[in-house]
Amino acid sequence: MTRPISGEQLGRQLDAAFPSAVERWDQTAVWVKAASIVDIGSHLRDDPELDFSFLNAITAVDYIDRFEVVYHLTSFKHNHSAVLKVTAEGRDEPVVPSVVPVWRGADLQEREIWDLMGVSFVGHPNLKRLLTWEGFPGHPLRKDFIRERPV
Repeated sequence: MTRPISGEQLGRQLDAAFPSAVERWDQTAVWVKAASIVDIGSHLRDDPELDFSFLNAITAVDYIDRFEVVYHLTSFKHNHSAVLKVTAEGRDEPVVPSVVPVWRGADLQEREIWDLMGVSFVGHPNLKRLLTWEGFPGHPLRKDFIRERPV
């Protein structure tokens, strides 16, 4: 079974390598500044002691005043996992840098988040809708999404 690295342990390691990028941590996750996610992701992937070469999943959470993008990572070499979180402020145009250059598997996951939640990933090679059609009005998993219902 994969052993999770505590948020505190990973947070302290990342804070030593990126002192201004780590916002906080708890027992299960580390919050980092959105602008640093690509550098931190590259470090997590390339550091031989961490070796987070596999991105299990990316998801987004709508907290009404902000969005949180959640990254679940695994190291097969060390048999451990970790959770990173990034806050995308605001409702109008939440933006986070794309991690596709770090983990190619982020491609479709970032497109899905863009399509359903409206979080834009800057630097994504092909950010377009995945599950809804081009021209779809809005992002259907947002808490403020209102669809017209037949009367």
